[in-house]
Parts: sequence; C-alpha cells; structure tokens
Amino acid sequence: MDVDALRRLGVRALATVAAVAGAAALLLLALSVANSATFTRWQPWILLFSICGVLALAVLLARKLWQLYRDFRNHVPGSRLAMRTVWIFGSLVIAPLVIVYLFSLDFINRGIDSWFRVEIKQGLNDAVVLSRAALDLRLREQARRTDSLARALRTLSGAALLSRLDEERRATEAQDIIVYDVDNRAEAVSSADPTAQQPGPPAPEVVLQLATGRSYVSLNPLADGRYTITTAAPIGAGPDPGADSATGPGVGANGSAGAGVGVGVGGVVGGGWAVGTGVGRAPTSYVLINYMVPEELSGLAEAVQHTASQYGDLSAVREPLKISFRLTLTLVVLLTLLAAIYGAIFSAQRLTRPVQDLIAGTRAVGKGDFGTRLPLPSRDEMGFLVHSFNDMTKRLRRASEEAARSRAAVERERERLSIILSRLSTGVIVTDHELVLHSANQSASSILATRLETGLGQPLRPLALAHGRLAAFVSELGRRLSAGLLEWREQLTLPGESGQRVLLWACTPLPDERERGLVVIVFDDITALLAAQREAAWGEVARRLAHEIKNPLTPIQLSAERLRRKLLPAMNAEDTQLLERATHTIVQQVDAMKQMVNAFSEYARAPDMQLAHFNLNQLVSEVAELYRLQDQAVDIRLVLDARLPEIEADRGRVRQILANLITNGIEALAGRPQGAVELSTQWQGAAGETGSTPGVAMSARGLVQICVSDNGPGFRKEILGRLFDPYVTSKPRGTGLGLAIVKRIVEEHGGRIEAENRPEGGARVRVWLPVNAEERALLAGVERRMELRRERA
Repeated sequence: MDVDALRRLGVRALATVAAVAGAAALLLLALSVANSATFTRWQPWILLFSICGVLALAVLLARKLWQLYRDFRNHVPGSRLAMRTVWIFGSLVIAPLVIVYLFSLDFINRGIDSWFRVEIKQGLNDAVVLSRAALDLRLREQARRTDSLARALRTLSGAALLSRLDEERRATEAQDIIVYDVDNRAEAVSSADPTAQQPGPPAPEVVLQLATGRSYVSLNPLADGRYTITTAAPIGAGPDPGADSATGPGVGANGSAGAGVGVGVGGVVGGGWAVGTGVGRAPTSYVLINYMVPEELSGLAEAVQHTASQYGDLSAVREPLKISFRLTLTLVVLLTLLAAIYGAIFSAQRLTRPVQDLIAGTRAVGKGDFGTRLPLPSRDEMGFLVHSFNDMTKRLRRASEEAARSRAAVERERERLSIILSRLSTGVIVTDHELVLHSANQSASSILATRLETGLGQPLRPLALAHGRLAAFVSELGRRLSAGLLEWREQLTLPGESGQRVLLWACTPLPDERERGLVVIVFDDITALLAAQREAAWGEVARRLAHEIKNPLTPIQLSAERLRRKLLPAMNAEDTQLLERATHTIVQQVDAMKQMVNAFSEYARAPDMQLAHFNLNQLVSEVAELYRLQDQAVDIRLVLDARLPEIEADRGRVRQILANLITNGIEALAGRPQGAVELSTQWQGAAGETGSTPGVAMSARGLVQICVSDNGPGFRKEILGRLFDPYVTSKPRGTGLGLAIVKRIVEEHGGRIEAENRPEGGARVRVWLPVNAEERALLAGVERRMELRRERA
C-alpha cells in the first residue's frame, strides 16, 4: 500500500473517531441534562468523548489548514477563492457559537448562583425548624396523653386494665399499648395487629429514662419514610411529671423535644432498684405506647429534611459544579466549533473545486491543450458553466484541428512553392518599403552574386555595401519604391567586375500584405539572351556583308594586276614606281578585305563539326609548343590535369579556340617584360566535385575546363560585359571577332565561356566543354530550359 493510500486511510479513521465521539458526547449530554445525578454519573464519559472528538477534529482541521496555506503559498489556482470562502463560512459559524457560548456561561453562573441565594437558604432553614416544631408539638401531645393514661391506670388491673387499654388505643393513633411491671415484663397489651407476638422487654434507654422519674418520649423513623412516636410513663406512685419543669417529659436518644435525658450506667443504689449490664428493674410499673405519625406530617418532614440535606450537599460543591458545567460546555462548544470549521473548509473546497477545475482547464486551453474535459459536478449553475466550458473546448478542438489541417495544407503549398521557386532560374525577392528582405530564392542569389539567404529579416542596404551588383539593384529598387512606384516591368543594367548584367525585372505588391507594404520583385538575367540576339543579328549582317563585299573584291584585284602588267613596260621609271606602289596598295587592301570577309564568313557560317575522340592535354601541349617557337619573348606555361579523360569534339575548332585565346594573350603582353601566358586544364567529374562553378548548370556531371590567363593589363571595365560581342576589342588593330568566334565554337560544342580580370592583375578566360555527346545533350537541355524560362519571364 502506498503512502497516499495510508494517508487517506488515516484521514478516514480520524473522521470516523471524531464523528462517533462527538455524537456520543452530545447524546449523553442530551440524556443527562434533565437529571443531575445522571449527569454527575455520565460526566466523565461526556468529557472523555468530547476530548477524543476535539483531538481528532483538531488534527483533521490542522491538516486542512496546512493544505490551504500550502496551496495559497504555491499560488494553486482557486486557493485564494477557497481561503476567502473558508474565512466567510468560518466567520458565519464562529460568531454565533462564541455568542451562544458566552451567554451560556453567564447563564450557568447566574443560574447556579441563584440556587444558593440567602432567601432560599433561610426558607429551607425555616421549613426545617417548622417541621421540627410540628413534630415536637406532636411529641409533647402524645407524652401528655401517655401521662394521663398512666395516672388513669393506677387503680385498674385485670380485665378493666385491658379494656381501658383497648379503649385508649381505639380513641387515639396508638398502634400498641403495653403495660410493664417492675420486672419489665408485659403485664397487659393492646395492639392494632391481632397477629402480633408477645412483646419483648423495652429498650434500655426507656428504663433509664423512667428511672430518673421522668416520662419517656422518642421519634423513630421507619424504612418507608414514615415516623413513629414511642412514649412511656410510670403508673405507680411517684413524682408528678407535670409538677416541675425539671422533671417534665424528656426525649429519648432518637430525638429531643424538651428536657434532657437521664441515663444511669453501672450500679445505682437507692429506691430499691439497680441498673446492671442488662435491663434493670423499674421502680414501678409503667405503660409504653407506640403512636404512628400521620402520613402527611411524616412526608412533609421527610421532604423538608431531604431537601435541606441536598441543599447542604450542593452548597459544598457549588464551585466544583460550576467548573464542571463550564468545562463540559466548553468541550461541547469546542467540539461543535471544530466540526463546524472543518465542515466550512470541506464545503468551501467542494464549492471551489469546479472553479479550480475551470482555472486549470482555462490554463490548459491557454497552453494549447484543447482536449481538456472537466467532470460535471452537478446540475446547477456551476454544472451549466462546466458544461459550457466543455462545449467550448470541444469547439476549440475542432477549430484547432481544422486550423492544423489548414496550416498543414498551407505548409505543403509553401514547401511546394519553395521547391518551385528554388528550381526557377528567375530570381524572386520579397521586401517592403524599408527594403527589409523577407524572402529570396537561390536564383536571386546567383543572379545578384550574393548569398541573400543569410540576410533574411535584415535591411538590404547594409548587405549591399560590399557587392557592386547588389548595391546598384538595391539603389534602383529603393529609388522606385520611395517614388511610390509599386508596379513596373522594365530592363535593368547592373555593373559588375565580370561585366554588365542586363535584368528584366518586374514588381507588384502582394495582395494580402498591402498594410505591411510588401512587394515581390521577379527578375531574370537576360544578358545571354540579348547576346544571342546580337549574335544572330551580327551573323545575318556578316552573311550579307560577306556576300555583298566578296563579289567585287576579285574583279578589283584582277583589274589592278592587269593594269600593272599592261602599263608597266611602257612607262618610265618614275611612273613605273608610282604604278607599282598603287597596284601593290590595291592588291594589299583587297587581301585585307578578303581576310575580313573570310572572318565574317567564319563567324556567320552554320555549324559543321567533325566530332572525334582525342586527348585534350596533348592538343593543348601541341598548340602551346607552336606559339613558343613563334614568340619566345612570352613565357607560355602549362598546368594540365592528369585525370583529364578523352573528350568528344571537333579537334580543329578546339585548336582554333586555343589559338585565338593564346593569340589574344600574347598580343595583350606586347611590350611588357616578363610576360607569361598560362594554360590549365581541369576535369570536373561530377557537379560541384571541385567546388561551385559560376554560371555552369549543376545538372551536367562531365565537364572539362580550359583556362587561359595572362599577367597583362586585363580587360577594360567598360567592355568587360561585351567582350564576346562582334567588333568589341581593346586592340588598335583588332577586328573584334576573335572572342565572338571562340564563343560561337564553344556554344556549338554545348559548352560555356566566361572572361574576367584576375585580382592580382591580368585577364582570365575559362571555357567549359562537355566530355561526350551524352553530357553535351544533357547540358544543352538544361540551357534550353533556362532560355525558355527567361523568354517566359
């Protein structure tokens, strides 16, 4: 059995003891209140039961008060209401009990004191004196009657004596009349009881009284509360009882109504009689009469005597009786008070229990537990309140489940939208009028060359300080939002270290976030698209120019040569020299124009590749060796990746790519001491294997990289973004078609090319080529999807 079960068992045992003891004490008190003797006999038990009940209730009450204090100190819900309710109930119970108790104590004190007032005591004493006077009067009357009868019997004897005795007995209240001789023997008897036996000798005190010459009279109580009067008087010649007050009738040992009693002990000589150890001889014969006191007088005397005796006993225990009554009343009131307080606490707890449950349920609901159900305490208003709470939690639970389902659906849609946004090539940014970034996808970070995911919830301006492209984007965005423009669709040109980027961007406010000023900006990098459009336009221009220019060049050259051959023999030396210079100039310029036309044709002609498998490192080494032999002033270095596999491409066109890039590097180093051109290859066996590759689709898994760098002056920043456009060059004698042709060849192979300036100085051009046709098709598909998305944007 656990500790809680033992505690509950102990509480029930104490409650049972308190209930049984209190009921027993109150029952005994109710049964004994009308009888002081019963109360005196049961008072110890009443006190014992009361003390047991008080102790048990005190323990239970102390436990309840400690629980209330502990709950109040620990801020248990409903504890303050329970404490307030207990205080109200306790006040309503304690005040009446205390008032009744104080009045009861005063009533007991005054009542007991009223029992012993002087008037009552004096009245009882007067009643005792009066009853004794009445009995003394009766004694004297019977004594005189006996004396009169004794004088009348002096001359009678025999039958006359018996007759006189019977006549006297019938005329008076006498029960027995006996005449004794000098030897104390019954000489004549008259009795009201015919079955009475022969009487024995009289009592010694009778003989002793008669021996003094006085009559004898005594009052004798009986067992039934009545009294008898015994009188005796001498019959023979002797002193006259009424002659002298000193020799008047006396009262025997049982009572005294007049003169004293003369008693002789031992032997007395004189008058011819003596008293020994037994009954001595009387000096003369005497008569003894037993009278019955009337019942009314006997009852009155007995009642007065008994009442006086009780009054004396009560007077002796007056203060102890008051203390006893006070203690009994105090214990009973204390028992009742403790029971009432315990009942008040119990009732308050039962009354506040639904409120505590409601508070706990409300806190649980506040924490999100909508499954809370409270037990229904009753069918009253509190029960209605609990029922309403349960109904509310049921509805809240349903609403919460519906909201959870809605949130789950929203989260699914958000995840789906997040996946869609993350896979889009279009950049998406959500911001407000204060340019605080709320959302951004990966394409936005890639296009703006900044990790925007790290700046969510922060202003864009501090983030854009170290990024030129993002700074221009944020500046233009802030200018438009400050001007109140919330919707537009335009092109935006952003500067950058790797060249200008042209964005097609659009802005619109979010429909549900107008109060917060949130707008969504959608933008796409259309730099490649514009370059492709320019390349297509330049290709068309090149085809037309090549067609229009190439036709007249041959006739011009032939005409100039014919004039030279025909006119040269007939001319003098001066004219010959002039004609020679003119025709040579015409032929030289025609050759230059043919080279330009051939370059146009090369740029504009359709792809006609001869794919084959070859070792790229070997081709790079061959081309580098040729340029080492042609120009030894420039140091050509090789950094080749030994892991590089064979690639499938047009060997001649790849050679053309290498030749153009090396030629551009050598021309950029013209006149510079310690010039160097570095060629490196690198294999990227899987996407991201060697690190992130800017601008390269991450779906392609087999790429080789060719990097040509130099330590020259680098590209001018104003043309960095247009290097691969036709006729864009920084060289005085360049045509501006070399890098455009290189880009065209790279794109024919399904690759990608980028140019940039090196941080330590110089230029760098990187080319990525797929290793085989499968990778070429995969990369072309990815690029095609990106182009379609840009076109839709």
